[in-house]
Amino acid sequence: MSLEAADLGSDPMAAFGRWIEEAKQKSGQANPNAMTLCTVGSDGGPQGRVVLLKGWDAQGLKFFTNSLSEKGRALAVHPWAEAVFHWDSLRRQLRVRGSVEVLPPEETQAYFSSRPRGSQLASWASRQSEPVADREAMEARYRDVEARFKDTAVATPPHWLGYRLCPMRIEFWQEGAFRFHDRLVFARADGAWKLERLYP
Repeated sequence: MSLEAADLGSDPMAAFGRWIEEAKQKSGQANPNAMTLCTVGSDGGPQGRVVLLKGWDAQGLKFFTNSLSEKGRALAVHPWAEAVFHWDSLRRQLRVRGSVEVLPPEETQAYFSSRPRGSQLASWASRQSEPVADREAMEARYRDVEARFKDTAVATPPHWLGYRLCPMRIEFWQEGAFRFHDRLVFARADGAWKLERLYP
């Protein structure tokens, strides 16, 4: 099945939303919202890891993380990223590239409050991306945090932030026979989206 411009329409974020919803309904993946987030470290080297898309709107893709982590430090230096989604059963891939901005505190707090309590405690206990002696040291920190918040709601850690990836380029990839795939790319220029097809 080929992918044509008419299948996507003129609004790439609307098309993005349709592909995400189809992935949720048809991919069979446990986490169809999983995306590889690629950043550039302070040393100029590439970094990639899988994170979960937690929301999206016309302005971009939302995710949350510890700002003191490797990816948080990278974004503080180079606030640009690319997110890659892959749904093997649907024979589709999505790439979204653009600048990254920090979400308003109230949006981060609202999402943090919706997380399971154990995940909230883990956000305080983890010194994400820092070395740790062993598993027991990690669990000891978790127990300390658990005791700290024993009789109260878990506050949002000051280092825990929400981010929005603001798309400047969105590539829709559909697998084709004999590796002759369809690649349709929207690129933003002067406030408008331009669509072009690329060779596979």
